[in-house]
Amino acid sequence: MTIHTLDLQFQNIPNAIAAYLIPHRRGAVLIECGPGSTLPVLQDALAEHGLTPSDITDVLVTHIHLDHAGSAGWWAMQGARIHVHHFGATHMIDPSRLLKSATRIYGDQMDALWGEYLPVPEAQIHKLHDNDEIKIEGLTFHALDIPGHARHHIVYHFEDICFTGDVGGIRVPVPGEHLHVRIPAVPPEFHLESWRESMQRLNQVDFQRIAPTHFGIYDDAKEHIAAVMRGLDDLEAWMEEVFPADPSPEEARAKFQDWLEVQSQKAGLSDKYVAAYEAAIPTSMTADGVRRYWRKFRS
Repeated sequence: MTIHTLDLQFQNIPNAIAAYLIPHRRGAVLIECGPGSTLPVLQDALAEHGLTPSDITDVLVTHIHLDHAGSAGWWAMQGARIHVHHFGATHMIDPSRLLKSATRIYGDQMDALWGEYLPVPEAQIHKLHDNDEIKIEGLTFHALDIPGHARHHIVYHFEDICFTGDVGGIRVPVPGEHLHVRIPAVPPEFHLESWRESMQRLNQVDFQRIAPTHFGIYDDAKEHIAAVMRGLDDLEAWMEEVFPADPSPEEARAKFQDWLEVQSQKAGLSDKYVAAYEAAIPTSMTADGVRRYWRKFRS
C-alpha cells in the first residue's frame, strides 16, 4: 500500500508537520490534517495526487492539539468522518475551551499560526477507544490508546507502519544524521512515567516502519523507539539536575534552551534543521511542560 507524506510547510518551514495520505478505491484517508493555516498547502498537495477535498472520506487524528487536528472541522464540512480519542472528541465538538487555553499561550499569534479551528458535528465523529479497529474501504487501522504526551492520544497501526503522532517524538530527516529524537513534553498533560509505559507497549507491537507527525516515515522502528526511550531518560536527568532549585518559568526556559543547543551541536544540526525542530515543538513549550510535570508529580 502506497503512503504519501504531505509536507504542510508550516510557517514556510519544511519537515515540520506532516499529513499522511493513503488512497483507497473511493478516495483517500488522511492521517492527521494539520492546522487551518496550512489548508491551502494541503489542498495543493492533494491536487498533485489527482484528489480534491471531497475525496477525503476519513481523517484519523492522533490527538486534538492544533498542529495535528486544527483543520478537522473544515474537513468534516467537506464530508469526511473524523476519528479521534473519545476523551478529545468533546473538545472537537465544542472547541471553545481548547481555543481559550491556546489563546492564553499564543495571544495575537493564534490566527497566523493556526488559522480557523471549526467545530466538528457530533454525527461525523468516531470516538475511539483502546484496541478499536477501523475499517475503511478495505483498509484496516488499529487504534492504540498511548498516553504520555497527552491523555487523549491515539496511535494508528496500519499494516507494517505505526503513525505515532507526538508520542513517537520529533525526528527531522537530516541527511547523514545519527538518530536524533526530541521529546515534545508540552503542558498540560506531559507525564513521563505514562510515556515510558507507552513506548514499552509499542515495542511489543509488530511494525517495521514508524511515522511521527513531525516528521516523515522511517524504516528503523525499533531503533526509533529506543531513541525515544533514551530521550526520556536524558530529559529526566536534566529535570533532576535543574528543578530541585525551583527555577522560575523564565529561568527554566533559558536553561532548557542552553541544554538543547548542546544536544543540537552533538547531533550536528545546522540552523535549517534546528528551525524545523523548533517549529515542530517550541523550546519554551517543552520547558513549561516539564516544569509543570515536576511541580505536580515530583516536587
